[in-house]
Amino acid sequence: MLLLVLPAGGLAPVPPALAQERLAVAPSLVEDRKAVFATVESVREAEARARIGGTLREVRVREGDAVRAGELLAEVEDPKLPLQLAAIDARLEALAAQRRQALLELERTRQLRATGAATQARLDEAQTALDVVEAQAAATRAERAVLEEQRREGQVLAPQAGRVLRVRGVAGAVILPGESVATIATDRYVLRLRLPERHARFLRPGDPVEVGARGLAERPEAALGRGTIRLVYPELQDGQVVADAEVEGLGDFFVGERVRVTIAADRRSAIVVPEAFVIRGAGVDLARLASGALVPVQRGPARPLPDGTPGVEILSGLAAGDVLVRP
Repeated sequence: MLLLVLPAGGLAPVPPALAQERLAVAPSLVEDRKAVFATVESVREAEARARIGGTLREVRVREGDAVRAGELLAEVEDPKLPLQLAAIDARLEALAAQRRQALLELERTRQLRATGAATQARLDEAQTALDVVEAQAAATRAERAVLEEQRREGQVLAPQAGRVLRVRGVAGAVILPGESVATIATDRYVLRLRLPERHARFLRPGDPVEVGARGLAERPEAALGRGTIRLVYPELQDGQVVADAEVEGLGDFFVGERVRVTIAADRRSAIVVPEAFVIRGAGVDLARLASGALVPVQRGPARPLPDGTPGVEILSGLAAGDVLVRP
């Protein structure tokens, strides 16, 4: 037994060395993270269109304004509608006068019929004349209601809540039925990613993404956090795969604003060992095998192990089945 000389001159046994930890090398699936730029896009864009033709009397919104569903955005005025309404009002006044006259004639005929001075046929004619005037008045009122509805259709309303992206036309401009007055981005926004075609097979709905700070600034404290890929479009566009990621906090972003996003661009098999099993040497890193041999290894990027232990990828020098011991 080895003895240790104590300062007091006594002898004490050395505690037995702890057994060295062993690690069986086995490949695992790793992800290669890639930083890309994504743009803030609205899920849908809605067009606020004019329902009648005429002149833009007033435009109440500007680009960037937040609007509610049904909010008045602009007013279109057809100069013919007020003239048609005035003509109908004059017809209604004339029919009202005819109705008063027909009603008087009916009452007079009823009195004459009661005394026997008028026939039943004359009474029926008076009643029919009153009915005709009232029917004409009802038809004219319905016609006026149609014109009033057309006048109300001159109000251009927001089809959905969101932000105004574009406004077309100014007050005084002539506009046609169905022409767009404003384009509205709906309240729901996503990050739209466009990646090279070679990354298409690695993107899956539900994959997490890490979102950096807005404005492409290198400020970790201002990062938005994590998001999730919700949709991978089945069609390639200009040799790129397109995907949408949902992230909280995009409500005040500009539509089209770019944001730095980190995604898993590749998944492959690699050897990852705890950092403690790698010996840093002068110009070369080493690993000790269970046989006692020291083998040179090529260190790769740092990768945390599933339990959070610091790890490092070994690019060469080790193979599956090797047994390492902690130095």
